[in-house]
Amino acid sequence: MQLRLSRVILFTADMDRMVSFYRDVLGLKLKTNERRWKTFDAGSCEIALHGGAAEPGTRPPKLQFDVKDVAATRAALIARGAKIGKISSKDGLDLCGGKDPDGNPFSLSNRA
Repeated sequence: MQLRLSRVILFTADMDRMVSFYRDVLGLKLKTNERRWKTFDAGSCEIALHGGAAEPGTRPPKLQFDVKDVAATRAALIARGAKIGKISSKDGLDLCGGKDPDGNPFSLSNRA
């Protein structure tokens, strides 16, 4: 059996703010636009927003986006309003992380 991640679902009490972040700041294409259900094309996986208060555990899910140039992508996202930390590099691997408006962590990586 082989499992393939197809969708990450994030619950949110502030749909408008989360849609704006994933669409306008991260630049993902909105695929499904229902009142309490939105999906975004994130390459090989979808990100879905589900209306309703989030109840994350002590360590919420983390979304990783693979990019060719972490520094350039970071700069572009900061220009769009994203809050992203500094880049760490080791052995050719560049990483940096940020959070969406609900506090869900995401990272940028050149580990493609």
